[in-house]
Amino acid sequence: MTAVLAPTRALLARTVAESLIGDSGNRWKHTAGVAQRAAELADRLDLDPDVLVAAAWLHDIGYAAPIALTGFHPLDGAVHLSTEGWPARIAGLVAFHSGARFVGAARGLAEQMAAFPDERSLMADALTYADQTVGPAGVRVDTETRYAEMLHRQGPCSWNAKVGADRRPHLRAIAARVEHLLAV
Repeated sequence: MTAVLAPTRALLARTVAESLIGDSGNRWKHTAGVAQRAAELADRLDLDPDVLVAAAWLHDIGYAAPIALTGFHPLDGAVHLSTEGWPARIAGLVAFHSGARFVGAARGLAEQMAAFPDERSLMADALTYADQTVGPAGVRVDTETRYAEMLHRQGPCSWNAKVGADRRPHLRAIAARVEHLLAV
């Protein structure tokens, strides 16, 4: 009798992400690049690759029109994941990736975001670092280039620009922590 292996969360996450944003061009390329980067980081930082890579595949699903409720993709993705029975940890990683807490608070969504765990851990840092080191077309970039590109793309009146005084130092601190560990 042959044993049947259960698919990993990371593989299921890829399937979910592909079904929601797989036809979105650069969004999909970015997501695939973030997942690949997350797999590398999990190995180098001794993190659970199933959790980190699953969160990486799912981090931008909130952009998908069918699940966009608030127009804030980290929250919309997390709500969808929660509704679909994904672990709270993965939904929380999606909800709070890349300094989303700052934008969520500025948009008046802090109470809704509080429904998800904000673990502020190396796992969360690794997801943010993966996201912040892959550009829109899935190509590796440094964190400063990524931040500048995002501001240029979204504009000076965007929510990210409005919270830049808090979010940018937060992202820089994450990059410094992760890069320090990678250099050890």
